[in-house]
Amino acid sequence: MSLPPGFLDELRSRTSLSQVVGRKVMWDNRKSNQAKGDMWAPCPFHQEKSASFHVDDRKGFYYCFGCQAKGDAISFVKDSENVGFMEAVEILAREAGMQMPARDPQAQEKADRRDELAQVMEQALRWFRMQLRTGAATAARAYLERRGLSEPVQDRFELGFAPEGWQNLRDHLAGQGVRDELIIGAGLARTSDKGRAPYDVFRNRIIFPIRDGRGRAIAFGGRAMDPNDNAKYLNSPETELFDKGRNLYNHAPAREAAGKGQPLIVAEGYMDVIALSEAGFEASVAPLGTAVTENQLALLWRIADEPVIALDGDKAGLRAAYRVIDLALPLLSAGKSLRFALMPEGKDPDDLLRAQGAQAVRKVVEQALPMVRLLWRRETEGKVFDSPERKAALDAALREHLRRIQDPGLRRHYGDEIKEMRYQLFRPQRTSYRKGPRRPWDAPPPPSPSAKSSLLVAAGDEGQVQLREAVILSVLLTTPDILPEFEAQLEGLECADPLHARLRDALLAHMEAGSEALREHCEHATGKEALETLLAARHLRVVPCLRNPGDTEAARLTVAEELAKIAAQRGLEAEIAEAEEDLADLADEALTWRLGQAAQAKNQAVRRKDENETEYDLGPNGARIDRSERSALDALMQQIRFSKGQS
Repeated sequence: MSLPPGFLDELRSRTSLSQVVGRKVMWDNRKSNQAKGDMWAPCPFHQEKSASFHVDDRKGFYYCFGCQAKGDAISFVKDSENVGFMEAVEILAREAGMQMPARDPQAQEKADRRDELAQVMEQALRWFRMQLRTGAATAARAYLERRGLSEPVQDRFELGFAPEGWQNLRDHLAGQGVRDELIIGAGLARTSDKGRAPYDVFRNRIIFPIRDGRGRAIAFGGRAMDPNDNAKYLNSPETELFDKGRNLYNHAPAREAAGKGQPLIVAEGYMDVIALSEAGFEASVAPLGTAVTENQLALLWRIADEPVIALDGDKAGLRAAYRVIDLALPLLSAGKSLRFALMPEGKDPDDLLRAQGAQAVRKVVEQALPMVRLLWRRETEGKVFDSPERKAALDAALREHLRRIQDPGLRRHYGDEIKEMRYQLFRPQRTSYRKGPRRPWDAPPPPSPSAKSSLLVAAGDEGQVQLREAVILSVLLTTPDILPEFEAQLEGLECADPLHARLRDALLAHMEAGSEALREHCEHATGKEALETLLAARHLRVVPCLRNPGDTEAARLTVAEELAKIAAQRGLEAEIAEAEEDLADLADEALTWRLGQAAQAKNQAVRRKDENETEYDLGPNGARIDRSERSALDALMQQIRFSKGQS
């Protein structure tokens, strides 16, 4: 809604900032000068004992020298009441006696109508509250006392009572000059089908007033005192003031408490909210006799980024939680989610408070489950996944849930969480190590300490790459004649190990130098001791061209082979990284083919060149025999037979 020019200026001029702020702070009288409008107090926006919060009443601005909060009366109401800009303007305008501008005459008429209905609701509220102190409400007061609601608590939440009788409230309001049309329009009475006078909606019920975010009484909830009543709880019908799917019980106090850092808790009913608030959880709200709606979720997220849904610890409570998940999934966005605090079996928050106290509730709230965990629980609890078909059904259900998340980044993170939980559920169970001879199906013996500390164990695939880098650099150092052939590939070699990187740079910078000079440059770049340690590494002792230096062709093949293996490993890693992103948006056959091709390329590269080029013959038993080795053996046997013949 746009405001006419000058409206905000007039509002600020008619508003005393010190009075607005004074409702939230205690002024430091020693430091303040009220005559000059120079006021000081501890800051209401952060915890402190000194008076560092300054209000200049004449200029209409405040500033905190501790947390740097600053602004005018509108921003103060916004931040202290945790409301939006227009709501803050409406609050200040109402206090200043200013009429909020209407968009058009019809909107003004509707606003006037709502104001009339709100006044009728306030009259009804006062009458309900008076009835709670009469003899007719003896049983109601006894019930509230049994539930732990003392008289001060009843007053704080403005509880009332509707006595038995068909027209008690209607007659009272009519006596105050309220027209039947307004009584019915406020949802306090219904028209009779039999042509009689309107009759009261609430009869023989404890009354819970429902106020909107602006503090207006817009509806009532009634708890039946008759155990045989068809409806234990009854809410006002929807009216011009009241839309049950767009409001929350205890909205304004909870919003203010949440603005001070308290967790926003969504309970199931009025009694839960009152009990939680009295136990110190003042940012507690409840939906109004219905499941949480989309509009209520939006309202909750305006108050807090991650409301905690606290539901009863029974099957009905879990079903309600699952309905909230179904509603929330398409609405989630970065930073806006839900957590779920599940009460112990058979208890609601009020029961837990009375049985174990506020600390028990605080523990449950602090351990509230992220929504993804409860989603997983929903699809897996009580189920057995002992066949490929059941596992596939689980995957299909989870993919369907992921599809409903609109935010791509959030959908990806949900997919990552679900993949991790799925791995934990389906990971192979290893048999324990047994003493005695190891059978083929037994688990392998535990690794030795030296194996545990090896680079391959500590760094995995990246460790393999580092070992291959060491082979490449060592071979090039010992056979510098082949350096120019691999200059481009060496420049593109990304070395994670700083020692390898320095050695690479030295080889590239001094490749034209002779063998002895190149060795000196490399020792200078890496340090003589570090280079000798690298060249003496155990895994380099098995490299043929390093054991027998001088074989240029073997060195060339070794370097080319190790470079190809590194390239294949990096290619597979890139495909997997891209595939992980694609998996969050659902896998398909093309993705599986790509991963298969990358893995095949890696396996092909890892095979030794001579293994690929070897020719084989089949033996009588079907086994493959290296043709060259067989020829050598045949020649040896021929010599043996010849020697025997000569002798």
